[in-house]
Amino acid sequence: MKLGRRFGWLWAAYGVSTFGTWLAFDAFSLIAVLVLHAGSAEVSLLASAGVAVGAVATVPLGPWVEFRRKRPVMITADLVRCASLLTLPAAYALGLLGFGQLLAVSMVVAAADITFTAASGAYLKALVPSSGLLTATSRFESTNWTALVLGPPLGGAAVGLLGPMTAVAADAVSYLLSALGIRAIGGDEPHPERTAAPRAGDLLDGWRHLLTSPALRPLFLNVVLVNGLVMATSPVLSVLMLGPLGFAPWQYGLAFALPCLGGLLGSRLARPLATRHGRRRVLLTAGTLRAIWPLGLAFVRPGVPGLLLVMAVEAGLITCAGVFNPVLATERLDLTPTDRVARTLAAWSVTGKAVTATLTALWGLLAALTGPRTALALAGALLLATPLLLRRPTERPSPASAQPSPAGPPPSR
Repeated sequence: MKLGRRFGWLWAAYGVSTFGTWLAFDAFSLIAVLVLHAGSAEVSLLASAGVAVGAVATVPLGPWVEFRRKRPVMITADLVRCASLLTLPAAYALGLLGFGQLLAVSMVVAAADITFTAASGAYLKALVPSSGLLTATSRFESTNWTALVLGPPLGGAAVGLLGPMTAVAADAVSYLLSALGIRAIGGDEPHPERTAAPRAGDLLDGWRHLLTSPALRPLFLNVVLVNGLVMATSPVLSVLMLGPLGFAPWQYGLAFALPCLGGLLGSRLARPLATRHGRRRVLLTAGTLRAIWPLGLAFVRPGVPGLLLVMAVEAGLITCAGVFNPVLATERLDLTPTDRVARTLAAWSVTGKAVTATLTALWGLLAALTGPRTALALAGALLLATPLLLRRPTERPSPASAQPSPAGPPPSR
């Protein structure tokens, strides 16, 4: 399905920024471990506190973004991310880099991420017809996994050869290129008009929509918890693999890059599976299957067998996520009124980041007290219970969601 030149520029901007993000995969953790010699607790604090503060800071931005032109907001968010990231290599070159600066930059980047996500989701719904949403979100998902295949090993090699700041600088440049791509979209974008005066309740409209919708509520709760538990173990696993198990940065990157071919496969299957079996069934099946894999990370060992185990676990998880994510994104956009998309996506992102930050901090503490393997095992066991949240909605589905669409889902990183 052809979605037009303007979507092509949006897709290109997404592709370049996504590649930059995954080129700098776990860059903050790598800097903390390899440059600042931080341990599990500090790495987990970095991954949690910065994101949590950034998420809280963006709570008022959902209603603000809703009634602004989305392209200028997206460009500004890209430029803010670029500028903040560039302060890290500058401080490193001057010998001034510290843990506090890493934490501050992570806050700014987290806030800009949420702002961009809210604006871009609303812009996508306005740019692409409903029949093309699943096609558009599947293309974004395929691009994400392609970038994941290429980015981490290249980033790991760059870190090994040139130091960890190389990947951070490349990520900053990717946001600049993304801003230029979004600007090149062109065209007139009408200014959204308010139908009522601003009120304090606007801040809660996104959550109100998510929690009162029988169709969206189970998906929201499931995704927030699954993503939180998966991401909470990332710093723990990085310390385990790069520390006691002795994996090199390029091996660590490779362990997460090759399995992303499964995500590329899953994203290509999402549309035909949703067309044949319906979105609800695909969400339930893929959402259940993606929860069974992470428990295996508790058994990782040094050397090639350990590397292969991590790859197998990640391949299973990522393939299922590759099917699940585009269908989820499409369902979320279809079930959200146009005048509430930015607030809903902002609420979803803020909650996801806050829960992830909280769980990451808890798992860092747990790893420090009991060891990384115990922490990984507990997260895996809890994930096995998350499919219980994917119950069928009690409301009658809307026609858009009840029938397979000729195209399908929307964009979570």
